[in-house]
Amino acid sequence: MKIGIIKERKNPPDRRVVLCPKQAKNALAAYNQLSIAIEPSDIRIFSDKQYMDENLEVNSDMDSCDILLGVKEVPVQALIPNKTYIFFSHTIKKQEHNRKLLQACLEKNIRLMDHETFVDQNNKRIIGFGRYAGIVGAYNTLRAFGLKYELYNIAKAETLLHKEDLVHRLKKQFFPPIKIVVTGSGKVANGIIEILDAIKIKRVSPEHFLNQKYDRAVYTQIGVTDYYKRIDGSPAIKEDFYADPELFESDFEKYSRVSDILITGHFFKKGSPAILTKEMLNSAHNQIKVVGDVSCDVDHGPIASTLRASTVADPFYGYHPGKNIEVEFDHPAAITVMAIDNLPCELPKDSSEGFGEIFVREILPAFFNGDKDQILEKSTITKDGKLTQKFSYLQDFVDDKE
Repeated sequence: MKIGIIKERKNPPDRRVVLCPKQAKNALAAYNQLSIAIEPSDIRIFSDKQYMDENLEVNSDMDSCDILLGVKEVPVQALIPNKTYIFFSHTIKKQEHNRKLLQACLEKNIRLMDHETFVDQNNKRIIGFGRYAGIVGAYNTLRAFGLKYELYNIAKAETLLHKEDLVHRLKKQFFPPIKIVVTGSGKVANGIIEILDAIKIKRVSPEHFLNQKYDRAVYTQIGVTDYYKRIDGSPAIKEDFYADPELFESDFEKYSRVSDILITGHFFKKGSPAILTKEMLNSAHNQIKVVGDVSCDVDHGPIASTLRASTVADPFYGYHPGKNIEVEFDHPAAITVMAIDNLPCELPKDSSEGFGEIFVREILPAFFNGDKDQILEKSTITKDGKLTQKFSYLQDFVDDKE
């Protein structure tokens, strides 16, 4: 079996890679049946020379490879027919901008597997960049706070190499006695908290966060039953929310009244109620001044101030709560918003190394053990020119030629 590490071709450029030089070398040592070719790239965080220094093949011809492995979506014109591709396709939620990509995979008889759909025996996601989205998102949000109030001006995350560099710069700053609320409990939220803990922001319980004043910066972490409540007034149970989200409504206003900064790490399912509404943000009682929307759900998403995704080049914009429009991030009436939707690419070395470690440990063995846990089968979206049964719900999306 031959794996090709493909060049990332999507714009804006993404410097991440699934397998770093040493990980690729170790994978070859572990599996005699495996060979790997690296497509040359002038943007990848690891240079062609670094791969060649590990005696790895660097070759622009990917036709001889069985599996083509990347990070972001592959442009339709670059897809090689009759191959197996693994990348983040962003198609399983019927994302309009990738309809043609999914159609092309079917037309070109491509077996498409998606990093997002790799799940274990308990249907729990195996691999992702969520931790690094949280790490960079927390840093960027605190950077936005410093710029908004002219307290400090620290380097952009994309200019730094490691998480430790981010922590070092934040540790040198003085934070007034602000309150930070973090939503979610998964990998993204854990990444956010990793930064807050590293810079010694004090963690407090939701109850104390709501009811006590502090002489130092503090944060709290809240979950579904903290920021949603049942419409009928009965006790909120997490499992009930996942089964019937329409029975719930936001209970976040108690946090918007006391929080200076919101950093989101929640999972949002389309059709769920909003969390932070226009009415809350426009209330005379609102205290939120900066929103770091790491989750970044734009189309009818749960955070009203997220009017659009921002970019690494231009990471912040302002939300005018009285007019519900975008303004400059430092506008006197603005709530400053950070809503970059590809945060891990700002820390490409660390995020690539962490991702590749999991891929080699959890995914790669499935190619050599007969896929005994059905990791590959469950991840496959298209095969033999058709959608697999698991993803057959995408058929109407594929059939729509608009």
